[in-house]
Amino acid sequence: MKDQVLFDKIDLHLIRVLHTVLTERSVSRAAMKLGMYQPAVSASLKRLRELAGDPLLVRSGAGMVPTDAGLRMVEPSASILRAAEVLFSDARGFDPQTSAPVFRVAAADYLDPEFLPQLVAQVKQQAPHSQIEIHALSAASDYHAQLAQGAIDLVVGNWLKPPEDLHLGKLFSDEIVCLVSREHPATKRGWTAEQWLEAEHVAPTPVFPGARGVIDEHLEEQGLARNITARCPHFGLLPRMVASSLLILTTGRQFCERYLGHLPVQILPCPVPFPDLVYYQLWHERSHSSAAGRWLRERVKAVAAGLRHPH
Repeated sequence: MKDQVLFDKIDLHLIRVLHTVLTERSVSRAAMKLGMYQPAVSASLKRLRELAGDPLLVRSGAGMVPTDAGLRMVEPSASILRAAEVLFSDARGFDPQTSAPVFRVAAADYLDPEFLPQLVAQVKQQAPHSQIEIHALSAASDYHAQLAQGAIDLVVGNWLKPPEDLHLGKLFSDEIVCLVSREHPATKRGWTAEQWLEAEHVAPTPVFPGARGVIDEHLEEQGLARNITARCPHFGLLPRMVASSLLILTTGRQFCERYLGHLPVQILPCPVPFPDLVYYQLWHERSHSSAAGRWLRERVKAVAAGLRHPH
């Protein structure tokens, strides 16, 4: 009877607050994500602590961390929210004009600069009541766990060997080239593979722990290594760094060609042969049969296919 009384005090909104507070590890960030005022989130957290008989979230240095009990609640709370979403969305079906889903897409900014803006525009045009969130892929993100927990619906990126435990759809392929300043000596004299390896390179910060990136993974397989002297987590800033230095950016042609008319840069062929970059969208089994998930994947595929190829 006591358990039933406790259960009757829990509603879906309280579960959403619980999951958001535990994953954000911050009452203020949770309030922003939930669109609530911070005192209201604090009040809900107080109720949750009373129901759990545990503080759930405690201060650690300048931040906050979940307690052991709080950590054990992350996946069950995510599962409850997923089940509730499926329960009602599947019952109603998915109609882009009337449904109001929240789409969450994780992508790094090494894609064509037009890809994400066009995706957001197309989703909002065709599903006007939907919300779409773009999540960054960074060294701190674990997209496997985020896909499994429902924190994101899709991951878009490139891999030499895509993960085998996720569903995938190929989007497009792109030639690997080098972007350099127009003042770079190689624009006049060319370069050998050895000169290219020894020159100074700029590269993105790995997008997840232990990742080397497709360029360096391929070089390592050939027993080669390039001289990376600058890194930056914001891929969209790399062309500007190249434009004002002798650094070399090695990436897809489609990305590089977007900057030719705006910066004093030039594209050179790479003297080390690479396979084409292949871009994929990845999703988890949990959303494989979802009507809304299928619709989102079709939008991603359509936007990728419709990108204007400058070259």
